[in-house]
Formats: sequence, structure tokens, C-alpha cells
Amino acid sequence: MLRFLRPVLFVCGILMLIMAGLMACVAVFAWWRQDPEMQVFLISAAITLGVGGSLVVSCRTPGFHLISRQLYLLTSLSWVFLSLAGALPLFFSHFQLGPADAVFEAVSGITTTGSTILSGIEDLPASLLLWRSLLQWMGGLGVIGMAVSILPFLRIGGMRLFHTESSDWSDKSIPRVQSLARLLVLTYLTLTVACITSYWLVGMTLFDAINHAMATVSTGGFATDDRSMGRFGAAVLWVSILFMVLSALPFTLLIAFGRRPSLALFKNQQVLGFLGILFVVTLLLTVDLINLNLFGPFEALTQAAFNLVSVITTTGFAASDYTQWGTFSIALFFVVTFIGGCSGSTSGGMKVFRFQLSYLFLRSQIRKLIHPNGVFVTQYNGKPVQDDIILSAIAFSFLFFVTLAVTTMLLAMMGLDLLTSLTAAATALTNVGPGLGEIVGPAGNFASLPDAAKWLLSLAMLMGRLELLTLMVLFTPMFWRG
Repeated sequence: MLRFLRPVLFVCGILMLIMAGLMACVAVFAWWRQDPEMQVFLISAAITLGVGGSLVVSCRTPGFHLISRQLYLLTSLSWVFLSLAGALPLFFSHFQLGPADAVFEAVSGITTTGSTILSGIEDLPASLLLWRSLLQWMGGLGVIGMAVSILPFLRIGGMRLFHTESSDWSDKSIPRVQSLARLLVLTYLTLTVACITSYWLVGMTLFDAINHAMATVSTGGFATDDRSMGRFGAAVLWVSILFMVLSALPFTLLIAFGRRPSLALFKNQQVLGFLGILFVVTLLLTVDLINLNLFGPFEALTQAAFNLVSVITTTGFAASDYTQWGTFSIALFFVVTFIGGCSGSTSGGMKVFRFQLSYLFLRSQIRKLIHPNGVFVTQYNGKPVQDDIILSAIAFSFLFFVTLAVTTMLLAMMGLDLLTSLTAAATALTNVGPGLGEIVGPAGNFASLPDAAKWLLSLAMLMGRLELLTLMVLFTPMFWRG
């Protein structure tokens, strides 16, 4: 067992050292700003450095190769370790957050969910605001790497559908897997810098631009004010829409576009489906807002597009309290909470391709009912899709809704009303951020929830980010028996 765990803990130790370095950078920023939280980040960095260094020294295994069982454990443990390390500055801060609150906030950040227990965010020290944004930015980078390289290999929830695509990159266009990793990081950095510059040009301060850009590109949603994006004008909102959409597209396609710019690259069934959903739901909500005389035509389009894109891409920004727009709006936002962006992006949710595969499976079943002896080949992006990939996506969807039901019932047992229980569970599993209702809606936060609910939702956020099956498999006796 020790031989099995050593490589996993060694990699986790390296990740902890990276976190310690980030804390030290924020401590330097705090010193420059004469921020009272500087000592907090130094203490947190020292603890994280000690834990990470101990793991690296004691578990050093030169020349190891991780097998699939170790990758399952590494993927889950790395997010747990990073979440616990990320909670340290929040726990030791002068605001004296309890363990449940600190871990909830850190998990929400590292999983790019964007739910928060904090209020009066605009009064927080700049170092803590920067730390929250950094957690999301690092989490978004980890999401891309996991979605492109690890999950397809582990055959999680139909992700193998994109395994050939990533292999093509390493075998044909890019000589080595390391080159793909470098291009992913470079693309992520480029998108972040472009977003910072755009926000700054349309009126944000540089500090706000940096924080909101990290939250936008990671599709995380942490803001520097309780009003989220509601304090900014239409120009800022449209810039945000652009970069939320770009960040919800497959990063391998963005890399391909950067190397050989061509709109033909985006003639991808998943991308077209994602953009089509955005267009249709935005049009429906815009018409509804105009009919209700809540906004003029342009403002209705801006508010509808921004808030819907924010929820569908699982960013979680809010420009206004859309729960006050009527029952159709509430129903629409609840439905789109589950969609998510594209595979290989920073977005959470169930992912567009799973809905498309489920539809193709349903269509095939209907055809077989009409022509029992017929042979029908399911194709996706012009290629045949194996039955086990479709079944894997369907199994994931079944597990998702079972987990949603169980989480909802557990929250209800803790005294929460049905709307809060259901939408809090849904927004945690999909990594969206805000739910619905007065408590966890876009105008509220999660602070008033009991500690037990915060621990449960922290677990749900991790499960959602790890595509459920990655974490679930660790609880099976078969996994530990090998």
C-alpha cells in the first residue's frame, strides 16, 4: 500500500509547494500594500511549505509511472490538499472564519464554483481579495489539464469521446505531451492578460481588472464587491460575456485557432450546440424582459445575455437579482444551471456533449422501435461513437441526478427549505455559484447555512468538479483491493 501511495503523495507535495509559493507572493503584495494580513500569509506559507516539503522528501520516488488507479487517487487527493491549503489564510485571517467557513470558501474558489459565505466583500483587505481570485485562477488551470489529459484516459462519463482529439495533438501537431501542457498554459495566460487589458480599457481599476479577469477566465465568479458585476456599465458586461464564452470553449480548439486562425475550427458539434443554446435562451429571456417592461431593448439584451452566459458557463457573476424577473426567469435559470460549457474548458456543469449524446441515443432508440432490424450508427463530429461512450455519459447523468436528490434531501433534513436545498445542491454539483431564493440566490450568500450544510456542499463542489465518478470510485472496496 505504501508503494502505491508514495508517488501520489509526492505529487501532492509538489502541489503544496506551489501553493506555498503563491502564498509568499501574496504576502509580498500585502507588504507592499501595508496590508494587515501579511503575517497571515507568511504563517500559512510556512505551514504549507512544511507539509509539502515533508511529503516530497519522504515520498520521493524517482522515475515513477502512475497507473490508472493511482491517477484516480491523485486527482481526488490533489483537489483536497489544495482546498485545505487554500483555506489556511482565510482561517488565520483577522476575520476569524471557522473551519467550515474557511474550507467552504476555499473549495468554492479552487473548484471555480464562486459560492461565498462572505459579506461586505468590498471591505476585505486587498490581499484576501487577491487570494480568492488566485484560488479560482489556479483551479481553472487545473480543470483544463484534468479535462484534457486525465479524465479521457480514465474514461470518466463519456470523456473518452475527446481522447482521440488530445492524442492527435500530442502525436501529430505537437511532438510531446509537455508541449501540449505548455500551450494550454500559454493560452490560459494569454486569455487572462487580454481579459485584464479589456476590463481596464472599459473603466475598471487595474486591481479590479486583475481580480475579475482571473475569475472570468477560470469561470469562477468571485468578485471584489457584494454587488458582483452589478456596479459596472454595459461595456464591462459585454467584455465579460465575450471572455466567459471563450473560456467555456475547448482550449484545444483555442490553441488550434492560435496556431492557424480559421473559423472552420469552430464547426464543432459541441461548440455549435453550446453557442446555439446561448443564442436561443438569451433571445427567449430578452423577449420576456421587454414584454414585462422591466428594461429597454438593449438593456434587456445585455442583462439577459450576461446573466444567462454567467450561469451556463458556470461563472456565477450576477449583474442584478434575476429572481425578481418573474416565474419564467426563475424556471429558465434553474434549467440552464445544469448545462455547463464544453469539455476541455474551465466550465463546470454536466457539459453540452452529454446532452447531445443522450439525444443521439434517444433518437437511435426511437429508430429501432420503428425499424427493429435496422442498423443505426451514432455519429458525433462526423465520427462513429462507440456504445460504451454513450452508456458512460448516460451513467454519469444518472449518478448526477441521484447525487443531486440525496444532497437535496440531506440539506432539507438540516432545516433548509426546498428551494434553497434543491438549488444549493444543484449549484454546488454544477459549480455554478449562486442558487435561487432569498438565502443562496444571486442577492444572498451561504453564510447563514449550518456548518453541516457547508461541509456537505464543500464535498458536493469537489464531486462536481471531479466529474463525480473520479471521487465515487474511491469509496468502492474493489478499488482498494486492486
